[in-house]
Amino acid sequence: MNTMKTMFFMVLLTLILVWAGAAFGGRSGMTMALMFALVMNLVTYWFSDKIVLKMYRAKEVRENDAPELFSIVRRLSQRAEIPLPKVYIIEGDQPNAFATGRNPEHAAVAVTRGIMNILTREELEGVIAHELAHVKHRDILIGTIAATIAGAISYLAQMAQWAMILGGRSDDDEGGNPIAAIVMMIVGPIAAMLIQMAISRSREYLADAGGARMVGNPRSLANALRKLHMASQKIPLQTATPATALMFIVNPFSGGGLLKLFITHPPMEERIARLESMTL
Repeated sequence: MNTMKTMFFMVLLTLILVWAGAAFGGRSGMTMALMFALVMNLVTYWFSDKIVLKMYRAKEVRENDAPELFSIVRRLSQRAEIPLPKVYIIEGDQPNAFATGRNPEHAAVAVTRGIMNILTREELEGVIAHELAHVKHRDILIGTIAATIAGAISYLAQMAQWAMILGGRSDDDEGGNPIAAIVMMIVGPIAAMLIQMAISRSREYLADAGGARMVGNPRSLANALRKLHMASQKIPLQTATPATALMFIVNPFSGGGLLKLFITHPPMEERIARLESMTL
């Protein structure tokens, strides 16, 4: 079901991009925005692991430095049939973790010092399995594609704003619809962001299920999520940024009301309930 949701949202994003291109400047405007967004996101995708790990001052560790953590990562990566990823530790009190890398052959798993302090071995296995499921599902690639399309829509909106300010108009053979351009200039970027966040939430459900099957015990991940959610509300992740929040197993930020539409993670209660109802 979550795979179908992801496909649906990706198609919907593409349709919005086509509509935005036609409204703002015909095919030429859409093509320019898409190419610009594609170049930017390809660079981010290719170097995402290095950028994010450096941003959070993650330090690569060897097996002698963290034997228990390495043992968990090695056993689960073998079970997932993916290469052993690099292992990093972030010196921070908030318990959290994330995976990065453009493909399973260039993957990395990072955990905070805080998560190693509060979770049991079984719970930590559930968290690592969740992150390895992201790697196996190539969620970084999916997120990059979604970001590329959403970025192209945002660039088209900016182009339309400048065109209105400067009094320009499209020379494209098909032209652009001024009324549709105004509507899309306001609605398009918001809709694209909402869909991008929805894709992120659907991939989290898939990683939860995949991790539970990988470790063989859904309740170990459910218990870990319960602990992590409570601790993350009390202990802020000082270096966290909204742009990278979707990478973590639990959102390092909190929000309510309409902000729930823009969060990158599903409601924690729903994630835990789905895990506890799983039968393997």
